[in-house]
Amino acid sequence: MFLSAIPEVFIQSLFIKSEPIKEKRKIFILANMHSANKYDFCFSNLTMQFTLTLDISPLPRPIAYTDNILLIGSCFTEHIAERLQQHKFSVLSNPHGILFNPLSVAQSIDGYIEGKEYTAADLFLLNDTWNSWEHHTRFSNIDANEALNSINQSQHQAAEFIKKADWLIITLGSAFQYYLKETGKPVANNHRAPAQWFEKKLLPIDEITTALSNTLHKLSDANPFVQVLFTISPVRHIRDGVIDNNRSKARLIEAVHTLCGQSEKAHYFPAYELVIDILRDYRFYDVDLVHPNYMGTTYVWENFVRSCISNSCYEVMQQVQEIITARSHRSRFPETNAHKKFLESYAAKTISLMNKYAFLNLNEELQYFESRF
Repeated sequence: MFLSAIPEVFIQSLFIKSEPIKEKRKIFILANMHSANKYDFCFSNLTMQFTLTLDISPLPRPIAYTDNILLIGSCFTEHIAERLQQHKFSVLSNPHGILFNPLSVAQSIDGYIEGKEYTAADLFLLNDTWNSWEHHTRFSNIDANEALNSINQSQHQAAEFIKKADWLIITLGSAFQYYLKETGKPVANNHRAPAQWFEKKLLPIDEITTALSNTLHKLSDANPFVQVLFTISPVRHIRDGVIDNNRSKARLIEAVHTLCGQSEKAHYFPAYELVIDILRDYRFYDVDLVHPNYMGTTYVWENFVRSCISNSCYEVMQQVQEIITARSHRSRFPETNAHKKFLESYAAKTISLMNKYAFLNLNEELQYFESRF
């Protein structure tokens, strides 16, 4: 019947070798005689595949709602932290602000473990603001005392949190390290200081491995129960150039896999591979062609949930998401009885969910609902 529907066709039988299964399959090529450059292909037992697949091994002990999760690293860390916070997991994200290189990450964790206190001598004045070479610009301030207070408040919070953390998620962004020429001090952020102030160095794999390995040993002594999950940021550091960015990422990947091979407490989640090797398309990047967009980060998040979060959390996450969505709803006519009933309904749902799951903190959402009816 299929052939009879196509006028003036010829059928040619071809055999091709299918490498993955080492067998020959028959392909029928149907060509319309009036349009010799158009072909219809009928494949026998052959399914087209448009993307690679990546089998991600689930964590031996997946993340649970009762876990405390500390996240440190690049701006991609912020995406994962935001999703976890949105679903009301217990999260502390980037106490130093965004950190890209492994030495700065290791140094920050060492500081939390040791209870480091920063002083005025750790700040410098540039462009009318006080900054720290070890911190992101979010801590910078025109008042030195304000800058120092915010740094130490975050430091104290992280020092307490790391003692009870169940998970430490580290996202590394770049193997390039900047050093102050005047002192040789490694810096986490250049704060847009003149380029001639710095020496740029691509860290060797063994230096990365040694720094992070020493930190993990200190961490294990301070908190024997904490598990570590490494990821590599899929954000391209294009200022380093395409080639050097790839060299940088390769060193991070090799160092991290070495660490995971050395410790049963260290694990790897392939965020980088999911974006670079599976999605492989600029439509999953923002307009800068460097940062993954909403679709790209959502794809990574969905894989993270499946492989890293306990399936016992899924139902709770869905119910929390419903309440968060209701909280963000904006009614055109908030004075109507229908909207008041909507608010009352979700206030009741919020109370019921918190009563059922004591670990959930939905007080902000409850206050919002109750204050508007």
